[in-house]
Amino acid sequence: MTLVIETERLAKVYSGGNQALDDLNLAVEPGEIFGYLGPNGAGKTTTIHLLLDVIRPTRGKASLFGLDVRRDRTAIHGRIGFLPAELNLWNSLTARDVIDHFARMRGGVDKEWLRTLTERLQFDASRRIRSYSTGNKRKLGLILAMMHQPELLILDEPSSGLDPLMQQTFNQLMLEAKSEGRTVFLSSHVLGEVQAICDRVGILNAGQLQMVSRVDALTHAAFRWVTVRVRGPVSALQLEDIPGVADVTVADDVVRLRLTGDFDPLMRALNGIYVEDIDIERPTLEEIFLTYYTPSAPARPEVQS
Repeated sequence: MTLVIETERLAKVYSGGNQALDDLNLAVEPGEIFGYLGPNGAGKTTTIHLLLDVIRPTRGKASLFGLDVRRDRTAIHGRIGFLPAELNLWNSLTARDVIDHFARMRGGVDKEWLRTLTERLQFDASRRIRSYSTGNKRKLGLILAMMHQPELLILDEPSSGLDPLMQQTFNQLMLEAKSEGRTVFLSSHVLGEVQAICDRVGILNAGQLQMVSRVDALTHAAFRWVTVRVRGPVSALQLEDIPGVADVTVADDVVRLRLTGDFDPLMRALNGIYVEDIDIERPTLEEIFLTYYTPSAPARPEVQS
């Protein structure tokens, strides 16, 4: 099986010694939605620019569809749709003018699909670019990226500026693209979006890939939030020293804590205390994400990719 995206020790050092990307080894499979996560400055956009051959790497290599991104750039670009983080177009033209221009560059597009896409995004293409809000510019960018139904979508912060209802439309469009066998590479820091539609995620921190995991495995790994309702007093102090227990809070007859590892030490510590109820809550993707950026956070999850 040919990988849609593959990088080997891909690195980029800008002038002044700024290491934007450090030995990135990444593999994205056909037909998956891959979420590429990290805060601003983590190296997400640099990675995308390297994949598109907008900038050249300091070392390493990258390929799309098994083709070298530098040598085979022209062949590759006909098979992808790209939405940049900031869309800069001709402000004096209408969106319809811009759409028609890119359609001609693509050699024509399915007009029925283009009409459907525009309607689903509730986009008025008759206005000039300068008059659009941030959200409407994102809609236009999505139309330009998707109108030729590419094999690979590379989207940099695609939902920025979209309202919640349009976010749902975007999610559905991505899932439909996946069902048709297309691949989506999605750079984002909107964790709810990623958790809703992505098959796998990679977390980037200061130019280094920290981990790659299936979303379902990631959200079932590492720590859990445990809420225990007891009958009678319980001291937070007697629980703080239990292996794997942290962040203990006590409010009347309710104890809430974070548990990493086995339940047995906690259950032994509760021996002799009447337990009325136990609730176990898996961490959100946001909470797991923060473990890669917060020094005091719980241990990072060990998950399968």
